Amino acid sequence: MEIRFKKNAKIFDIVVTAIGGTLSVGVMLYAVFHFGLSEAWPELVLNLFYIACLAMIWMYFFNKLDSHHFNYWCSVFVGMTVLLRDILFAPPLAFYSLHLVCLTLSVLLLCMLTFFYARKNWQSYTKRNLWMICIIDMVIASLYNWDIYLEPTDEYTNYMMIEIWIRPTITYGLVACFVTERE
Repeated sequence: MEIRFKKNAKIFDIVVTAIGGTLSVGVMLYAVFHFGLSEAWPELVLNLFYIACLAMIWMYFFNKLDSHHFNYWCSVFVGMTVLLRDILFAPPLAFYSLHLVCLTLSVLLLCMLTFFYARKNWQSYTKRNLWMICIIDMVIASLYNWDIYLEPTDEYTNYMMIEIWIRPTITYGLVACFVTERE
């Protein structure tokens, strides 16, 4: 099979993203099985979007998906996870100010993703703008991570720590694909 990327660093970025995302999604699917569908069904819905993004990253990597479709559908699926997980069904946080910061950053991330996939000439999107998508997603995950440390731990804590970092891993892969595409 012919792969899209030729530089070893880019191949490494995509492979690490795909393997990390796949392992994380696998752990979360185990959590859905462990805690039961009645209690963990939102994670199953999010995991379906994550699995679709990971499948598209692999398809893009092996030249089975063109840039336009990859750009559109990955941005839509990541945007749906932001909308569902961070805006509509935002988890309760320890401090209201932390909740507002996460909500504001989530809306900003959703706007950036909407602007990104709505562009007809998406290649004019700069590398800095692409990396801002990933950085904002990592900041949101870090704030959620910090909130978990502020609250008492329970049986869900380990799974929440994994779930928080799936989307930043996928946005890193998305950005790594498009930074390469810009070159």
